Amino acid sequence: MPSFDVVSEVDEVELRNAVENARRELSTRFDFRGVEASIEQKEFTITLKTESDFQLLQLRDLFYGSCAKRGISTAGVECEDEPVHSGKSYSFNISFKQGIEQPVAKKMIKLLKDNKLKVQAAIQGDKVRVTGKKRDDLQEAIAVLKKSDIEQPLQFENFRD
Repeated sequence: MPSFDVVSEVDEVELRNAVENARRELSTRFDFRGVEASIEQKEFTITLKTESDFQLLQLRDLFYGSCAKRGISTAGVECEDEPVHSGKSYSFNISFKQGIEQPVAKKMIKLLKDNKLKVQAAIQGDKVRVTGKKRDDLQEAIAVLKKSDIEQPLQFENFRD
């Protein structure tokens, strides 16, 4: 029976490249000249620090632009609502989610059932396995999931006949 897995993962190497590109761009930006600003990465958590909250928002936009250039979706990131102020610096923590959480997986399965597709979906840890009798049904399921309003970047892998 044909099947595929739906996962939500961020490539750590591409994320590191995005951080490095953002740091390079930060060092050449005129509006950050003479300002203490930094971008630090610890696994899938990025910490942005600068001297004012306005510059912090600019730094976040700069980082998101760098992610877009590297093909990293920022749709599923967890970002703090308010900057953390400590001493004379402001900081943001941006964490990239790995895997599909249970409520999102249930939402995906419900979406596939509501569209009356001839596929079965099952949650397997942090991914969802979709199986069907025909390859066309699976491709239709992929199309439905791509058009959905799920707030996480999705990848489709292990497509088997």
